[in-house]
Amino acid sequence: MLNGKVVAITGGFGQLGVAVVQGALAAGAKVAALDRAPAPAAASNLGDALALGGLDLAEPDVAARALDEVARKFGGLDALVNIAGTFRWEELEQGSVDTWDLLYRVNLRSAVSTSRAALPHLTRRGGGSIVNIGAGAAAARAAAGMGAYTASKAGVAKLTEALAAEVKDRGITVNAILPSTIDTPANRADMPKADFSRWVAPKSIADTILFLLSDSARDITGALIPVSGRV
Repeated sequence: MLNGKVVAITGGFGQLGVAVVQGALAAGAKVAALDRAPAPAAASNLGDALALGGLDLAEPDVAARALDEVARKFGGLDALVNIAGTFRWEELEQGSVDTWDLLYRVNLRSAVSTSRAALPHLTRRGGGSIVNIGAGAAAARAAAGMGAYTASKAGVAKLTEALAAEVKDRGITVNAILPSTIDTPANRADMPKADFSRWVAPKSIADTILFLLSDSARDITGALIPVSGRV
C-alpha cells in the first residue's frame, strides 16, 4: 500500500507513534520516527525505522534539519504524520498560563513548524500527504479543565483546513484524525474505572492514517475525520 514511500512520523516513540511506525513499515514504507525523547537504545519496537530523538520540533530550524536528514537518508520525503502532542487537565483559575503556552507549543506549533519544513520536500516529489492528530474533544463544547487542550487541538484543525487549501494545487493532501480517548497505558492509569473496551486502539487510528497516506486517498484533503470507537 505504501511501497517505497518515505514517511516521517513525529511523536514516533510514543504508543500511537509506534503503532503508525510499525504499520507503515509493514505496508512497505521507509520510515523515520522523530521525537523529543531520546532515541531508544534498543529500537526493536521501531523495527528498521530511522530513529531521531532529542528534537524540539516546535523550533522551525530543528524541524527543518530533521526533515532534511530524513530526505538525505531516504532520497526524499512523501509523507508527514504529526503525532507529537501532550495533554493537561487544568482549570483556569487554579492553573497557570504556562500550561496554555505548553499545549500550544507541543500540540500546534510543532505541527506548524514540521509541516512548513516538509513542504519543500513534498513539492519536489510532485505531491504527498500530511496527516495531523487533532482531538474529538476539540470539535465539541469544551468541558471544565479542557480549555488549554481543546484550544490547541482546535488550532490543529484550522491548520489542517487552511494548509489543505494552500497546497491542493501542488498535489499535497492535508487531513486530520480526531480521536476520542486512546487506549494507552497512561490513559488507563489516569482513568482506572473507565470501560477501556469503548476507547480507540492505537492500531485503529494507525490504520486510518495509513489509508490517508495511500494513493487510494488521493482525492481526500482538508478532512477532519473522527475515530471515536464507542466513546
